[in-house]
Amino acid sequence: MIPFLVAAALLATPYPWLASATHETIEARIAPPAGFRRVPAPPGSFAEWLRGLPVKRGQPPVHLFDGRLKANQTAHYLVLDVDVGARDRQQCADAVIRLRAEYLRAARAEDRICFRFTSGAPARWSAWREGMRPRIHGNAVSWERRAQPDASYASFRRYLDLVFDYAGSFSLARELERVPDPRRIQAGDVFIQGGFPGHAALVVDVAEDAAGRRAVLLAQSYMPAQDIHVLRNPGAPQTPWYVIDGDGPLATPEWRFPPGSLHRFSETSATACQLVRSENRFNSQGVTSWPGPVPTFTPRASISNPPENAGMATRMRVIGPMVIPSSLILREYVVSTVQSSLTL
Repeated sequence: MIPFLVAAALLATPYPWLASATHETIEARIAPPAGFRRVPAPPGSFAEWLRGLPVKRGQPPVHLFDGRLKANQTAHYLVLDVDVGARDRQQCADAVIRLRAEYLRAARAEDRICFRFTSGAPARWSAWREGMRPRIHGNAVSWERRAQPDASYASFRRYLDLVFDYAGSFSLARELERVPDPRRIQAGDVFIQGGFPGHAALVVDVAEDAAGRRAVLLAQSYMPAQDIHVLRNPGAPQTPWYVIDGDGPLATPEWRFPPGSLHRFSETSATACQLVRSENRFNSQGVTSWPGPVPTFTPRASISNPPENAGMATRMRVIGPMVIPSSLILREYVVSTVQSSLTL
């Protein structure tokens, strides 16, 4: 099936974070498995853009946002040449959001760049570039003009930083459409389990054999923020390809996705921020109807994080009116109540 969104021509610099236009790509570095051929990708499609993503030369290790080595160096097959940023923001769902937004910008479809905060409020790039900024009070999110219009790439990245702070796997899972038949998986699809924490892995390439079976490459970031990397298949560690035979669980090196985890960005509507999950509890203003004070999460017990998670308390994962310190990832939670007010 050809996606609805196929750009007539991508921007001259479709990967604007790169210092050089010359780079190796996923397609050039990873051959399809024996007996498989890559599924054709229409020019200007998300599939073509993903297949052309730049990769770092050789087999470098995965680094965290602060330059330290990730503790687990066995999960990745290769590392994408995509900057992480200097703060602990670009984690798993954030990496999916980053790549999707970068593609839409490269495809000249900037009006479609919109993601919802976990509170349900939409954050549109079209509003941000016109100088609109969010004001958050309790459960309410409003946008006010408090900056000069700026459509530059630097402004775009500041917009994404905002989205990374206020969105995550919980919100992204509710914006995506569930894929009813995973055997028809496409590049750009997302394996996602929304939660606190949750996880997401992006399908960056697809190949098919003569019988119609599909094999895919998966890319992820993780916690804390780190280089986006193409995953190894733990069932066959010498290959990065995963053969998708049905809607069973999918085991990746650092996450096991349950059945029903495959989702897709809507390509059948030009309207951004569509809601496709009935359990969102978003009202007409895009705000979750939390009863009473806004919940936040605090640790029930001090459970040691893996070494790579040391120092994660410097980041606050802001979830609409809820604030979850990143140091709580992989810990147990209890709910307490606070009121919050924030202006960005």
